[in-house]
Amino acid sequence: MGFPRMFHSVTMVVGMCRDAFLRCPFVRRMRGVPVNHIASRFACFLCGVMINSFAIAFITKGDMGTSQISSVPYVLSLRFPLSFGMMTFIMNMVFIALQVVLLRRDFHPVQFLQIVVNVLFSAMIDVSMSLLSFLTPSAWWQRLLCVAIGCCIMGFGIVIEVSPNVLMVPGEGIVRALSIVAHAKYGTTKIVFDVSLIAVAVALSFAFFGSLRGVGLGTVISALCVGSIINVINRTFTFPERIRSLALVTERNR
Repeated sequence: MGFPRMFHSVTMVVGMCRDAFLRCPFVRRMRGVPVNHIASRFACFLCGVMINSFAIAFITKGDMGTSQISSVPYVLSLRFPLSFGMMTFIMNMVFIALQVVLLRRDFHPVQFLQIVVNVLFSAMIDVSMSLLSFLTPSAWWQRLLCVAIGCCIMGFGIVIEVSPNVLMVPGEGIVRALSIVAHAKYGTTKIVFDVSLIAVAVALSFAFFGSLRGVGLGTVISALCVGSIINVINRTFTFPERIRSLALVTERNR
């Protein structure tokens, strides 16, 4: 199966991300206001988006299901002649359209940049799936290891993506829109939304294949563990606070 190759690839990706990240201005101690803090925040956000796409591919390659947000497009990609990334793009475009319909005048034009993010995110899912094509775990512990590594990578990706506070990805944007319209808490809406996606994916799986495909233990592990991993990262590392400080700098100088 080539697990040494897998660990070598993971080490290289993590190392490259770490080195590039540490060289960026937003992770250094700087005096005054950095001239390029807006560009740095967007660069950080996009870096997080790409890391998340790689994480989703890694979890999916464990062949125990994919993450909850990707469960529906993944099941559809198993049935129809469109790639995982393309199905993700279509679903996210539906999410963006629903935000516009639900929020109307409260939908800020800057959030149309979610379309650009969607293009990058969806394309990187297909690129990541291709890069990990050599990864075909068979033993249960190997598959669990893939899911665990993918969840850890996703935790880092989400922290890096959310900390700059510049944009919402479509999956988060639709949850926010639903919580506003329903006058419900974001956290509660998020749980209901994720459970609904999994339920739809399960129903589609049985309708298409007569069995469970694309959703499984990996989906449950991802749903339960990524939040805890994010909390550990925020408590252990200093870079999330440094990224968040850029947003504060921006607000103070408006």
